[in-house]
Amino acid sequence: MSWPFFAFSGPILWAISVHLDKYLVERFFKDSNVAIMVLFTALVVVLALPIIWYFEPTVLDPKPSSIALIVVAGILYMTGMLFYLRALQNEEASVVAPFFQTGPLFGYVLAYAVLGETLSSRQMLGGALIIVGALFVSIRIGPSHASAAGGAGRGQGFKTRLAALMVACGFIMALSTLIFKVFALKVEFWTTTFWMFVGEGIFGAVLLLMPSYRKQFTALLRSNTAALLSINASNELINLGGGLGNRYALLLAPLSLVQAIGSTTTLFVFVFGVVLSVFFPKFGRETLSGRDLVQKGVAAVLVATGVALVTR
Repeated sequence: MSWPFFAFSGPILWAISVHLDKYLVERFFKDSNVAIMVLFTALVVVLALPIIWYFEPTVLDPKPSSIALIVVAGILYMTGMLFYLRALQNEEASVVAPFFQTGPLFGYVLAYAVLGETLSSRQMLGGALIIVGALFVSIRIGPSHASAAGGAGRGQGFKTRLAALMVACGFIMALSTLIFKVFALKVEFWTTTFWMFVGEGIFGAVLLLMPSYRKQFTALLRSNTAALLSINASNELINLGGGLGNRYALLLAPLSLVQAIGSTTTLFVFVFGVVLSVFFPKFGRETLSGRDLVQKGVAAVLVATGVALVTR
Protein backbone atom coordinates (compact mmCIF):
# COMPACT_ATOMS: atom_id res chain seq x y z
CA MET A 1 0.00 0.00 0.00
CA SER A 2 1.20 3.53 -0.75
CA TRP A 3 1.91 6.09 1.95
CA PRO A 4 -1.25 8.23 1.31
CA PHE A 5 -3.39 5.26 2.41
CA PHE A 6 -1.68 5.19 5.81
CA ALA A 7 -1.55 9.00 6.00
CA PHE A 8 -5.30 9.36 5.34
CA SER A 9 -6.19 6.60 7.80
CA GLY A 10 -5.11 9.05 10.52
CA PRO A 11 -7.51 11.96 9.82
CA ILE A 12 -10.47 9.68 9.04
CA LEU A 13 -10.13 7.65 12.23
CA TRP A 14 -9.20 10.75 14.28
CA ALA A 15 -12.35 12.52 13.05
CA ILE A 16 -14.44 9.63 14.33
CA SER A 17 -12.48 9.74 17.59
CA VAL A 18 -13.04 13.50 17.97
CA HIS A 19 -16.81 12.98 17.94
CA LEU A 20 -16.53 10.07 20.36
CA ASP A 21 -14.35 12.26 22.59
CA LYS A 22 -17.01 14.97 22.51
CA TYR A 23 -19.73 12.44 23.35
CA LEU A 24 -17.69 11.09 26.27
CA VAL A 25 -16.91 14.59 27.54
CA GLU A 26 -20.56 15.63 27.37
CA ARG A 27 -21.91 12.47 28.99
CA PHE A 28 -19.29 11.53 31.58
CA PHE A 29 -16.77 14.35 31.99
CA LYS A 30 -18.77 17.59 31.69
CA ASP A 31 -18.36 18.34 35.40
CA SER A 32 -15.15 16.43 36.08
CA ASN A 33 -11.54 16.82 35.04
CA VAL A 34 -10.91 15.62 31.49
CA ALA A 35 -7.50 14.40 32.62
CA ILE A 36 -9.39 11.27 33.66
CA MET A 37 -9.95 10.52 29.96
CA VAL A 38 -6.19 10.56 29.46
CA LEU A 39 -5.96 7.80 32.06
CA PHE A 40 -8.04 5.55 29.81
CA THR A 41 -5.66 6.26 26.92
CA ALA A 42 -2.72 5.33 29.14
CA LEU A 43 -4.49 2.12 30.20
CA VAL A 44 -5.01 0.98 26.59
CA VAL A 45 -1.40 1.59 25.51
CA VAL A 46 -0.03 -0.12 28.63
CA LEU A 47 -2.11 -3.21 27.78
CA ALA A 48 -0.53 -3.13 24.30
CA LEU A 49 3.05 -3.19 25.64
CA PRO A 50 3.38 -6.97 26.30
CA ILE A 51 1.86 -7.69 22.87
CA ILE A 52 4.45 -5.53 21.12
CA TRP A 53 7.25 -7.02 23.24
CA TYR A 54 6.14 -10.55 22.34
CA PHE A 55 6.27 -9.92 18.59
CA GLU A 56 9.27 -7.56 18.75
CA PRO A 57 11.69 -8.91 21.40
CA THR A 58 14.38 -6.39 20.38
CA VAL A 59 12.57 -3.49 22.08
CA LEU A 60 15.32 -3.37 24.75
CA ASP A 61 18.12 -2.94 22.20
CA PRO A 62 18.20 0.89 21.82
CA LYS A 63 20.63 2.96 23.87
CA PRO A 64 19.30 4.39 27.16
CA SER A 65 19.60 7.93 25.78
CA SER A 66 17.46 7.00 22.77
CA ILE A 67 14.88 5.28 24.99
CA ALA A 68 14.71 8.36 27.22
CA LEU A 69 13.98 10.68 24.28
CA ILE A 70 11.30 8.39 22.86
CA VAL A 71 9.67 8.17 26.30
CA VAL A 72 9.68 11.99 26.41
CA ALA A 73 7.87 11.96 23.05
CA GLY A 74 5.14 9.80 24.63
CA ILE A 75 4.81 12.18 27.56
CA LEU A 76 4.59 15.13 25.17
CA TYR A 77 1.87 13.37 23.19
CA MET A 78 -0.24 12.89 26.32
CA THR A 79 0.30 16.51 27.32
CA GLY A 80 -0.98 17.62 23.93
CA MET A 81 -3.99 15.32 24.30
CA LEU A 82 -4.78 16.88 27.68
CA PHE A 83 -4.78 20.39 26.16
CA TYR A 84 -7.04 19.15 23.34
CA LEU A 85 -9.56 17.57 25.72
CA ARG A 86 -9.70 20.72 27.84
CA ALA A 87 -10.53 22.70 24.69
CA LEU A 88 -13.16 20.13 23.65
CA GLN A 89 -14.88 20.38 27.04
CA ASN A 90 -16.34 23.80 26.18
CA GLU A 91 -16.46 23.89 22.37
CA GLU A 92 -18.03 22.02 19.46
CA ALA A 93 -15.93 19.31 17.84
CA SER A 94 -15.89 21.10 14.47
CA VAL A 95 -14.61 24.30 16.13
CA VAL A 96 -11.81 22.56 18.00
CA ALA A 97 -10.66 20.30 15.13
CA PRO A 98 -9.38 23.05 12.78
CA PHE A 99 -6.76 24.00 15.33
CA PHE A 100 -5.05 20.67 14.68
CA GLN A 101 -3.92 22.44 11.51
CA THR A 102 -1.37 24.41 13.53
CA GLY A 103 0.53 21.14 13.92
CA PRO A 104 1.67 20.98 10.26
CA LEU A 105 2.99 24.55 10.41
CA PHE A 106 5.11 23.73 13.44
CA GLY A 107 6.00 20.45 11.76
CA TYR A 108 7.31 22.27 8.67
CA VAL A 109 9.62 24.41 10.77
CA LEU A 110 10.87 21.54 12.94
CA ALA A 111 11.36 19.22 9.96
CA TYR A 112 13.35 21.91 8.16
CA ALA A 113 15.52 22.64 11.19
CA VAL A 114 16.14 19.04 12.29
CA LEU A 115 15.61 16.80 9.27
CA GLY A 116 16.58 19.23 6.52
CA GLU A 117 13.21 18.91 4.76
CA THR A 118 12.81 21.95 2.52
CA LEU A 119 9.59 23.79 1.66
CA SER A 120 8.64 25.32 -1.67
CA SER A 121 6.82 28.63 -1.96
CA ARG A 122 3.68 26.65 -2.83
CA GLN A 123 3.98 24.65 0.39
CA MET A 124 4.49 27.84 2.37
CA LEU A 125 1.32 29.30 0.84
CA GLY A 126 -0.56 26.09 1.58
CA GLY A 127 0.59 26.16 5.19
CA ALA A 128 -0.58 29.75 5.52
CA LEU A 129 -4.03 28.87 4.15
CA ILE A 130 -4.31 26.01 6.62
CA ILE A 131 -3.61 28.34 9.54
CA VAL A 132 -6.00 31.02 8.22
CA GLY A 133 -8.74 28.40 7.96
CA ALA A 134 -8.11 27.29 11.54
CA LEU A 135 -8.19 30.84 12.83
CA PHE A 136 -11.26 31.80 10.79
CA VAL A 137 -13.45 29.14 12.39
CA SER A 138 -12.35 30.32 15.86
CA ILE A 139 -13.85 33.81 15.45
CA ARG A 140 -17.42 34.41 16.55
CA ILE A 141 -19.23 36.26 13.77
CA GLY A 142 -22.47 36.58 15.68
CA PRO A 143 -24.00 36.28 19.16
CA SER A 144 -24.04 32.90 20.86
CA HIS A 145 -27.30 31.05 21.32
CA ALA A 146 -27.30 31.83 25.01
CA SER A 147 -26.85 35.57 24.51
CA ALA A 148 -29.48 35.62 21.77
CA ALA A 149 -31.91 34.14 24.25
CA GLY A 150 -31.05 36.70 26.89
CA GLY A 151 -28.72 34.39 28.82
CA ALA A 152 -25.13 34.78 29.82
CA GLY A 153 -23.59 33.99 26.45
CA ARG A 154 -19.94 34.34 25.75
CA GLY A 155 -20.62 36.89 23.06
CA GLN A 156 -18.51 37.85 20.10
CA GLY A 157 -14.77 37.91 19.81
CA PHE A 158 -11.75 35.70 19.40
CA LYS A 159 -11.72 32.53 21.50
CA THR A 160 -8.43 33.20 23.29
CA ARG A 161 -8.54 30.19 25.61
CA LEU A 162 -9.37 27.82 22.77
CA ALA A 163 -6.60 29.25 20.59
CA ALA A 164 -4.01 29.08 23.38
CA LEU A 165 -4.84 25.48 24.28
CA MET A 166 -4.90 24.20 20.70
CA VAL A 167 -1.84 26.12 19.45
CA ALA A 168 0.09 24.67 22.40
CA CYS A 169 -1.36 21.26 21.52
CA GLY A 170 -0.25 21.68 17.90
CA PHE A 171 3.33 22.54 18.81
CA ILE A 172 3.64 19.74 21.37
CA MET A 173 2.18 17.17 18.96
CA ALA A 174 4.52 18.32 16.18
CA LEU A 175 7.53 17.99 18.48
CA SER A 176 6.40 14.54 19.60
CA THR A 177 5.91 13.48 15.96
CA LEU A 178 9.36 14.75 15.02
CA ILE A 179 11.03 12.73 17.79
CA PHE A 180 9.06 9.66 16.75
CA LYS A 181 10.11 9.95 13.11
CA VAL A 182 13.79 10.46 13.95
CA PHE A 183 13.93 7.28 16.02
CA ALA A 184 11.51 5.22 13.91
CA LEU A 185 13.93 5.69 11.00
CA LYS A 186 17.01 5.20 13.17
CA VAL A 187 15.83 2.35 15.40
CA GLU A 188 12.66 0.52 14.27
CA PHE A 189 8.97 1.35 14.01
CA TRP A 190 7.57 -1.03 16.65
CA THR A 191 10.48 -0.50 19.02
CA THR A 192 9.92 3.25 18.85
CA THR A 193 6.17 2.73 19.29
CA PHE A 194 6.81 0.55 22.36
CA TRP A 195 8.86 3.18 24.18
CA MET A 196 6.50 5.96 23.18
CA PHE A 197 3.68 3.94 24.75
CA VAL A 198 5.85 3.59 27.87
CA GLY A 199 6.01 7.39 28.05
CA GLU A 200 2.23 7.60 27.72
CA GLY A 201 1.86 5.02 30.48
CA ILE A 202 4.20 7.00 32.76
CA PHE A 203 2.06 10.10 32.20
CA GLY A 204 -1.03 8.16 33.25
CA ALA A 205 0.74 6.70 36.28
CA VAL A 206 1.68 10.19 37.47
CA LEU A 207 -1.96 11.25 37.22
CA LEU A 208 -3.05 8.21 39.22
CA LEU A 209 -0.63 9.19 41.99
CA MET A 210 -2.69 12.36 42.53
CA PRO A 211 -5.49 11.59 45.03
CA SER A 212 -8.12 13.80 43.36
CA TYR A 213 -7.66 12.20 39.94
CA ARG A 214 -7.54 8.70 41.41
CA LYS A 215 -10.78 9.33 43.31
CA GLN A 216 -12.59 10.64 40.20
CA PHE A 217 -11.26 7.76 38.10
CA THR A 218 -12.53 5.06 40.48
CA ALA A 219 -15.84 6.86 41.02
CA LEU A 220 -16.54 7.04 37.28
CA LEU A 221 -15.65 3.39 36.81
CA ARG A 222 -17.99 2.31 39.59
CA SER A 223 -20.95 4.38 38.40
CA ASN A 224 -20.66 3.83 34.63
CA THR A 225 -18.51 0.73 34.30
CA ALA A 226 -20.01 -0.98 31.23
CA ALA A 227 -20.83 2.09 29.15
CA LEU A 228 -17.64 3.96 29.97
CA LEU A 229 -15.33 1.03 29.35
CA SER A 230 -17.01 -0.12 26.12
CA ILE A 231 -17.29 3.32 24.49
CA ASN A 232 -13.93 4.55 25.71
CA ALA A 233 -12.14 1.33 24.76
CA SER A 234 -13.59 1.52 21.25
CA ASN A 235 -12.60 5.15 21.00
CA GLU A 236 -9.05 4.46 22.14
CA LEU A 237 -8.65 1.63 19.64
CA ILE A 238 -9.89 3.89 16.82
CA ASN A 239 -7.54 6.67 17.91
CA LEU A 240 -4.69 4.19 18.24
CA GLY A 241 -5.32 2.88 14.73
CA GLY A 242 -5.22 6.39 13.30
CA GLY A 243 -2.04 7.18 15.20
CA LEU A 244 -0.26 4.02 14.05
CA GLY A 245 -1.29 4.59 10.43
CA ASN A 246 -0.09 8.18 10.53
CA ARG A 247 3.19 7.23 12.19
CA TYR A 248 3.83 4.45 9.69
CA ALA A 249 3.34 6.95 6.86
CA LEU A 250 6.17 8.98 8.39
CA LEU A 251 8.54 6.18 7.38
CA LEU A 252 7.50 6.49 3.74
CA ALA A 253 7.08 10.24 3.16
CA PRO A 254 8.33 13.63 4.44
CA LEU A 255 7.00 14.69 7.83
CA SER A 256 5.56 17.92 6.38
CA LEU A 257 3.47 16.04 3.79
CA VAL A 258 2.15 13.49 6.29
CA GLN A 259 1.18 16.22 8.73
CA ALA A 260 -0.46 18.23 5.97
CA ILE A 261 -2.66 15.26 5.06
CA GLY A 262 -3.32 14.81 8.78
CA SER A 263 -4.74 18.34 8.76
CA THR A 264 -7.72 17.12 6.70
CA THR A 265 -9.10 15.87 10.03
CA THR A 266 -11.07 19.14 10.06
CA LEU A 267 -12.92 18.25 6.88
CA PHE A 268 -13.87 14.79 8.11
CA VAL A 269 -14.94 16.14 11.52
CA PHE A 270 -17.18 18.68 9.79
CA VAL A 271 -18.76 16.06 7.49
CA PHE A 272 -19.27 13.53 10.28
CA GLY A 273 -20.66 16.29 12.52
CA VAL A 274 -23.32 17.23 9.98
CA VAL A 275 -24.27 13.56 9.49
CA LEU A 276 -24.58 13.02 13.25
CA SER A 277 -26.62 16.19 13.77
CA VAL A 278 -29.07 15.28 11.00
CA PHE A 279 -29.43 11.52 11.49
CA PHE A 280 -28.14 10.81 15.02
CA PRO A 281 -28.60 14.01 17.06
CA LYS A 282 -28.26 12.06 20.30
CA PHE A 283 -24.59 11.47 19.53
CA GLY A 284 -23.65 14.82 17.99
CA ARG A 285 -24.80 18.41 18.36
CA GLU A 286 -23.15 20.54 15.71
CA THR A 287 -24.67 23.96 15.06
CA LEU A 288 -26.38 23.91 11.66
CA SER A 289 -27.50 27.52 11.27
CA GLY A 290 -26.78 29.12 7.90
CA ARG A 291 -24.16 31.46 9.38
CA ASP A 292 -22.30 28.66 11.14
CA LEU A 293 -22.41 26.38 8.12
CA VAL A 294 -20.98 29.11 5.90
CA GLN A 295 -18.24 29.94 8.42
CA LYS A 296 -17.21 26.31 8.87
CA GLY A 297 -17.55 25.64 5.14
CA VAL A 298 -15.25 28.53 4.25
CA ALA A 299 -12.74 27.35 6.84
CA ALA A 300 -12.90 23.82 5.41
CA VAL A 301 -12.32 25.12 1.86
CA LEU A 302 -9.31 27.14 3.00
CA VAL A 303 -7.85 24.12 4.75
CA ALA A 304 -8.52 21.85 1.76
CA THR A 305 -6.89 24.35 -0.61
CA GLY A 306 -3.88 24.59 1.68
CA VAL A 307 -3.58 20.82 1.86
CA ALA A 308 -3.82 20.57 -1.94
CA LEU A 309 -0.98 23.07 -2.35
CA VAL A 310 1.20 21.37 0.22
CA THR A 311 0.73 17.81 -1.05
CA ARG A 312 0.67 18.54 -4.79
